[in-house]
Amino acid sequence: MNHTVQTFFSPASTDRPPNYEMLKEEHKVATLGAPHNPAPSTSTVIHIRSKTSVPDHVVWSLFNTLFMNSCCLGFIAFAYSVKSRDRKMVGDLTGAQAYASTAKCLNIWALILGIIMTILLIIIPILILQAYQ
Repeated sequence: MNHTVQTFFSPASTDRPPNYEMLKEEHKVATLGAPHNPAPSTSTVIHIRSKTSVPDHVVWSLFNTLFMNSCCLGFIAFAYSVKSRDRKMVGDLTGAQAYASTAKCLNIWALILGIIMTILLIIIPILILQAYQ
């Protein structure tokens, strides 16, 4: 191996010998040199999947549980929503999607039945009062 060491002196200090730090730096450069392996360097690229957003409908289920819990559909939808969130946290996106789909269907039915029951609870007493007048 052919190593060449070049010493650098500033013009002002040509009459004095170089200090230890300068020699030490030059020695490191000389011993390390260029890479001895002529093979090209390889790199590894890791693709990290972005989190797929699976809606779990927890807020909607909670709303249906508290306000329009007709036939306990809101509570059942809330249970499925919690299961969907648990599956999502574990990383099972397929299971989370299945539970979320069931929770969505139950929430839709709870909302429809809740709206129908609310309308009936408003209309029926009005009709009864009009019949007695």
